[in-house]
Amino acid sequence: MTKLDAASRNALDTAYEHAIAYLEDLDQSPVAATASVYQLRQQLEKELTHEGISPQQAVAELARDVQGGLLGSAGGRFFGWVIGGVLPASLAADWLTSAWQQNAALYACSPAAAVVEEIVGEWLKDVLGLPTSASFALVTGCQMAHVTCLAAARHSLLARKGWDIEKQGLYRAPMIRFLTSSERHGSFERAVRLLGLGSDQIKLLAIDADGTLSPEALEDELAGDHESPSIVLLQAGDINIGAYDNFERLIPIAQKHGAWVHVDGAFGLWAGASDRLRHLVKGLDKANSWATDGHKWLNIPFDCGFAFITDSDAHRASLSSRASYITHVSNARDQMDWNPEWSRRARAFSVYAGMRQLGRKGIADLVDRCCDHAHSIVVRLGQLKGAEMLWEPTINQGLVRFLDPRPDAVEVDHDRYTEEVIAKILESGEAFFGATTWRGKRAMRVSVCNWRTSESDVQRVVQTVESILARRMDQ
Repeated sequence: MTKLDAASRNALDTAYEHAIAYLEDLDQSPVAATASVYQLRQQLEKELTHEGISPQQAVAELARDVQGGLLGSAGGRFFGWVIGGVLPASLAADWLTSAWQQNAALYACSPAAAVVEEIVGEWLKDVLGLPTSASFALVTGCQMAHVTCLAAARHSLLARKGWDIEKQGLYRAPMIRFLTSSERHGSFERAVRLLGLGSDQIKLLAIDADGTLSPEALEDELAGDHESPSIVLLQAGDINIGAYDNFERLIPIAQKHGAWVHVDGAFGLWAGASDRLRHLVKGLDKANSWATDGHKWLNIPFDCGFAFITDSDAHRASLSSRASYITHVSNARDQMDWNPEWSRRARAFSVYAGMRQLGRKGIADLVDRCCDHAHSIVVRLGQLKGAEMLWEPTINQGLVRFLDPRPDAVEVDHDRYTEEVIAKILESGEAFFGATTWRGKRAMRVSVCNWRTSESDVQRVVQTVESILARRMDQ
């Protein structure tokens, strides 16, 4: 056996020690960044020397010099955007993935990576309640999952019109239109742009009071144009309030008119793993494609997303590539036939380890627990003097607003005050929240999807916000 040289071993030991120290200190460390961009540049801008430095020194100095510039997003008091933590088994498997350095493009490049990805795909479909016959891809995130799904949809819809998009390109191709609501996520629009289909082709339809797409609006729009190839985007948990479109009503309407139905379930698709929440995704399995993330609610390391597609022929045709030097096999799955990447990280290892750690019950408990914590935070904050609950969480997303205490305060004052309170929360280091505009009002988004979040974290955050509001009232 060839032993690692001392320099390599020392570098790995140093990385391990810093990683453990960082994780063990999460509960005491500020959740928001404490260093300015100027300070970070001062710390990190170094001369790239001619001779280089030792691996251990490079790692040690990196760990030292990023201090103050890391968010505590791995910890239980991070409630910004929709960023999950990292399960212990997934983190450990991710370290191994880097050590193994496998190119998960082909079975020939790494038989183990290919087989693990096969298994993970089947597990995911089963847990999420998706058709067992659907093809799948493990990609960098929900953004590329959208691209993957829409590439397959583009192929399928244009093939019906006698157009081979992979050979003929988009010039003079039939125009594809997109129908969705104002609550769609920006990653969908960017996927449309990346595929050359044009954001001008996206039509935003009316929503109902609960933030979901109106079935009547969809029916009217599709009935008014039978000829245009159409893709309907539905939401499984929108970014602000976690709203779910009515799949049982909307999908039959779309498919009656020959439209492809794509579901954005970046985090909300995981409701399908919970007995308590599964009713929210009823009928969703009848769609044509689905996109979700692993680095959100499943708590897998970045970067990890999942795409699922019912038309496996269109999926493969839109992405597969062949070359004389590539070794393909007939009895195993070559990953590059199903995803946009060529050289790619073997991200299935960390998914495999994380799902095995949790099991079915653990995944369901994680989803339910996050929803309970989100509900507790939003309701309890909304009851504080000077705060208002704008949206009670259906799942793990809710909205709170802070009200300017001046008697003559108007809406713009409440917006400004909300921003100021959020800034004070970040400054305290006790929690991290982000802001959003919802129905014309600035609000604080509460998003809980970290396996580490506990009831003590919830209590700590509520007390912090209560203290901040009390101080501001006294000013």
